[in-house]
Amino acid sequence: MTLLEKLRCLFTFGQGVVLPLPEITPDSTPLALFTQWFNDASKSGILLPEAMSVSSCSGDGQPSSRMVLLKNFDEQGFVFFTNYGSRKSHELKENNKVALLFHWNVLQRQIRIEGTVEKVTAQESAAYFHSRDRGSQVGAWASKQSQKLTHDNELKERMTHFNDKYAQGEVPHPEFWGGWRVKPTNIEFWQGRASRLHDRICFEKKDDAWHNFKLHP
Repeated sequence: MTLLEKLRCLFTFGQGVVLPLPEITPDSTPLALFTQWFNDASKSGILLPEAMSVSSCSGDGQPSSRMVLLKNFDEQGFVFFTNYGSRKSHELKENNKVALLFHWNVLQRQIRIEGTVEKVTAQESAAYFHSRDRGSQVGAWASKQSQKLTHDNELKERMTHFNDKYAQGEVPHPEFWGGWRVKPTNIEFWQGRASRLHDRICFEKKDDAWHNFKLHP
């Protein structure tokens, strides 16, 4: 973290506790509020404000969570990328219900998102894949994500193999690697307040329309 980012964090620490919430009307959309809060987090100096927890659940009901990076969001949903052979991807194929969590402690804010997932198009996956640095592209080929290593040097050997294989020209986009789009049905915005009397604003999607309400802390 740079000195400027540290100063921003210090300046904005706890700022959300004293700031008023934006006006919420019946026709307010969660995307507008998410965009505002995400921009606030980006300006605050927080390291990787796009980091979010993704919680999936296997077919037998075992939940699991991990941190990933949000790469895009719009009215269609929230997009992250991964290996389609990973544990999370296998679970999302078995059970397409998913939950996301953003936690920005500096601003005393968190956003909880629940919904379902779908794969993004191959074109979207390829476009993002080729925007990554070359090491990450080769790494996507080398890593059999979530599978057991057969020996300690296996990953290093696979990196060497694919570095040599794709030494010339563009690294091709692997079909086993791509994006998931989380299509939200419930979004909760949590704002920390004094005496633990936190603000909780919820948006629920019914019949393709968003409805909002507040919850007790």
